[in-house]
Amino acid sequence: MVEKDNTIMTQNFIHDFIDEDIAEGGRYAGQRVHTRFPPEPNGYLHIGHAKAIYVDFGTAQKYHGLCNLRMDDTNPTKEDVEFVDAIQEDIKWLGYDWEDRFYYASDYFEQMYQFAEELILAGKAYVCQLTPEQFKEMRGDVGTPATSPYRDRPIEESLDLFRRMRAGEFPNGAMTLRAKIDLASGNFNMRDPAIYRINHLPHHRTGSDWCIYPMYDYAHPIEDALEGITHSLCTLEFEDHRPLYDWVIDNISCPAKPRQIEFARLGIDHTVMSKRKLRALVEGGYVSGWDDPRMPTICGLRRRGYTPASIRNFSEANGVSKAASTVEYSFLEHCLRTDLDNTASRVMAVLHPIPLTITNYPEGQSETFQVENHPKNPEMGVRTVTFSRHLFIEADDFMEEPVKKYKRLSPNGLECRLKGAYVIKCTGCVKDEAGNVIEVLAEYDPESKGGDPADGRKIKGAAIQWVDSATAINAEVRLYDNLFSDAAPDAAGKDFLECLNPNSLEVLKDCKLEASLAEAVAPASFQFMRLGYFCVDNKDSKPGAMVFNRSVSLKDSFKK
Repeated sequence: MVEKDNTIMTQNFIHDFIDEDIAEGGRYAGQRVHTRFPPEPNGYLHIGHAKAIYVDFGTAQKYHGLCNLRMDDTNPTKEDVEFVDAIQEDIKWLGYDWEDRFYYASDYFEQMYQFAEELILAGKAYVCQLTPEQFKEMRGDVGTPATSPYRDRPIEESLDLFRRMRAGEFPNGAMTLRAKIDLASGNFNMRDPAIYRINHLPHHRTGSDWCIYPMYDYAHPIEDALEGITHSLCTLEFEDHRPLYDWVIDNISCPAKPRQIEFARLGIDHTVMSKRKLRALVEGGYVSGWDDPRMPTICGLRRRGYTPASIRNFSEANGVSKAASTVEYSFLEHCLRTDLDNTASRVMAVLHPIPLTITNYPEGQSETFQVENHPKNPEMGVRTVTFSRHLFIEADDFMEEPVKKYKRLSPNGLECRLKGAYVIKCTGCVKDEAGNVIEVLAEYDPESKGGDPADGRKIKGAAIQWVDSATAINAEVRLYDNLFSDAAPDAAGKDFLECLNPNSLEVLKDCKLEASLAEAVAPASFQFMRLGYFCVDNKDSKPGAMVFNRSVSLKDSFKK
């Protein structure tokens, strides 16, 4: 378990319910609060799951309780061990720990099957032979009950057919086991829902042991009950499924009676969080993989430079409620920027380099400066920066014909300061045959080293970053923007693929960075002065071929 800034998560309506439940006379009086996080291993976790993780683990932490991790692997169609491993890695990275309470829904297949036979023997479940198409046609509508010609099938016959289903005698779709509840219910989830279906597909854990699999609405309450869960916290789309959750618990001989409580899921603009759509982005080659830094997946955010603290703080700040809402992506960036402002070392980098020659600095001579790694945190130490006659600066820090109020280098005689080094004044430039500027020329003031000039004069020009050409390293820098240009790519009636932002990635080659970055390794993050926060790419960066990802810009566009 983790704590956010050493404080327990803010009280919310879920905690109000739990307070009632564990109070004297409550349904769980004297019991330890026990929650669970039950992801389906058919994809990678995303920022929406991070909120659910925060709610499940954070609630258990608040009450000094327990939280299980359980893989909901009841559907073998798209489940894979790759996703199981990735889910565990992401949760650990976020700072949470399930200790020794790691389970699979498939651990309970035999018990689920026995409970199903129990329902059949009690006359509360039956084998139905409607095809999926017939099932849909006979489901009825608001004023018309559903129907099934198999509802009154004798108990012995349903039991025999169910056992033969398990034995593999029937093909996919030939039969289902349905709970016998209420065909006229206004809640369609209660209109004799299917609780088992046939699927002759090997399972990633049980192999070919099973060819029938429980449906989620049947399996989930059983898993919770068998694990002793007190509070099953889930997102709001399961609210209409709660009567079925309770019906299953009330009609089998399970050892516990969990309580399901629903909260609103997280929505963020300029993104999609459907696993199906995220999978389509990956399989269609629209992104480089599940860990593409433009993806809202936890591994993608980690690769982009997001920190566990920033994501936990984002979840805390958004709160827990019943009201669905969409959060600005800029607020997620704000949370990262706030965290990195305190923890990231400041370094100099030049992304669009142009040579700068200090013409009155001796050729072949160099010197070093000791520069603070963080202006507000002396404990982060200092680093050594080399200075010589030949430097690199940003191309837009020079303008031969400056516009009004331009405060950087130009032949107009305005003095500028090279950050942490000397005051310089532009004296001209060198152009190629096409008239393009290929080198900026300047003179330095030897009396201005490292601080204000001795004569106390004020420098009106901007302070600009630079790197020494003799020691600078070459690096690739990747600039990221929103993956979708449309703020609501997930809205009804839209093809989300048509909302993709064609400018979501810009790759810059041969950028010039401080020599101190040559040995940086992921997940190290830095503030490139004036440019933003950048991290070492945890996949493509290698010694001698460094790759940095822009995590977030310096400008905070979130409206507080």
